[in-house]
Amino acid sequence: MRDRVAAAALTAGRDPDSVRLLAVSKTWPAECVREAARAGQTAFGENYVQEGVAKIAALADLPLEWHFIGPLQSNKTRPVAAHFHWVHSIDRAKLAHRLSEQRDPHLPPLQVCIQVNVSGEATKSGVAPGEVAALAEAVAGLPRLRLRGLMCIPEPEQDTARLRARFAQLRELRDALNGRGFALDTLSMGMSHDLEAAIAEGATMVRVGTAIFGTRERA
Repeated sequence: MRDRVAAAALTAGRDPDSVRLLAVSKTWPAECVREAARAGQTAFGENYVQEGVAKIAALADLPLEWHFIGPLQSNKTRPVAAHFHWVHSIDRAKLAHRLSEQRDPHLPPLQVCIQVNVSGEATKSGVAPGEVAALAEAVAGLPRLRLRGLMCIPEPEQDTARLRARFAQLRELRDALNGRGFALDTLSMGMSHDLEAAIAEGATMVRVGTAIFGTRERA
């Protein structure tokens, strides 16, 4: 998988080291994560709070970085604030405020991304593109959080040009925010089936599950 990410970066004229591989380990047992860690993978993404916290505890002997990447309910922010290093799915100010309040001040700041609904899907989480700037202002001002960038999960698209346009939209939103004084360095976009398009449009972190662990087990 690292070879595939590196090849996509080189094709796009980018340094392969500019793209991080996040292994999406949701529904996979801790031993599968341990095996991936033995192969050199250090960053893992989880979608479900209870499962993720249990896995973090089971693998506490390993120096792993844990990312929460799924939809987050307000009543489940406390364990995420306590155990994870990153949250990719901030889509409203209330979540950010709760994470900020619940993050132990003795821990490093929680690294966060704002999830943007670039496809406009009614059933998908994420803030509308036109509301990103206001949410970024709210998040950036909170203690114990560090706003790192933006995340998206575009609607599945067979047309590569249209898919790239979705990813380009996220990059343009990031660039516009940086033009307003932010210092965002992360574009969390691209998965097993579309990471080449995402990397071509500037992804700095790709979230890959199936291509690493195989066909997803049913929860």
